[in-house]
Amino acid sequence: MFYEVSVPEPQGKKIAALVVLNPSESRRLLAKAIVALPEVQNAWKNGTIIIARGITNAYITEELLGVKVEPKAGQTVGMVVAGCTNANCGPPPCTTHVIREGKVVENADSTVEIKTFGPEDVFIKGANAVDRDGNAGIFVSSVKGGTWGMFTPIVTSRNSQVIIPVGLEKMIPSVWEAFNHSGIYHFKYSMGLPPKLTPAISGQVVTEIQALAVLCGVKAYHLGSGGVGGSEGAVILSIEGDEPHVVKAFELIKSIKGEPPVTLPTTFAVSCPADYNYDAIAQLATLKGV
Repeated sequence: MFYEVSVPEPQGKKIAALVVLNPSESRRLLAKAIVALPEVQNAWKNGTIIIARGITNAYITEELLGVKVEPKAGQTVGMVVAGCTNANCGPPPCTTHVIREGKVVENADSTVEIKTFGPEDVFIKGANAVDRDGNAGIFVSSVKGGTWGMFTPIVTSRNSQVIIPVGLEKMIPSVWEAFNHSGIYHFKYSMGLPPKLTPAISGQVVTEIQALAVLCGVKAYHLGSGGVGGSEGAVILSIEGDEPHVVKAFELIKSIKGEPPVTLPTTFAVSCPADYNYDAIAQLATLKGV
């Protein structure tokens, strides 16, 4: 479901501003909003935060801890890159991902740390898709279920806080429809690793719309997506409210304009889908049962 936000009624005349966010800019905006969430602030002071591997989560790590994470796409395993679904084979550039009461847990194993979770602890996990009903979907190519398979049974049964940042560039008609038409053994041919789009059965979804409400107290409306010349994947928004709130949001977005494109790792599981004659199972085998 979408993260529930409350936007103040405009004081005086309502105005609107048009903004365009490229994907890296959206990720920076989402990261700033995630850090500001009351649930995250509470867990920072009193509990545990686990930042799962992910590209948007690399930005969150930077915002939360004041560090630099490069290459940012090296912080995830699965990704869509160079026209195919693929997996990073290198180590993450940052292993700082478990924070307890405001302090980094050195050399932490999140699969162990998550077993201590309670209702006020926070797990942050990005997504590959979101639909208009607030359902988030996560690609899983691992035969062992990946991060989704690790965290879901624990955080769901314990009512822990799951925060799912996902940009509107990833909006699809229906996560559940995609779920029914995907799977690691569903495809005969594939341009990359065959995934299952798995619905996140728990969690609060934060898009640019919720981010702007949290940070600036404005309403945002998704007008369109896409572009060319470096704006592929861009989202176009109308932000609305009274002038002080809209100006605050506009100034924030101006401050993150020019965020550099996501930087990439150098080693991948699939060299090129054509090298495997686009055979889905042959490409899946490059993960070696992981």
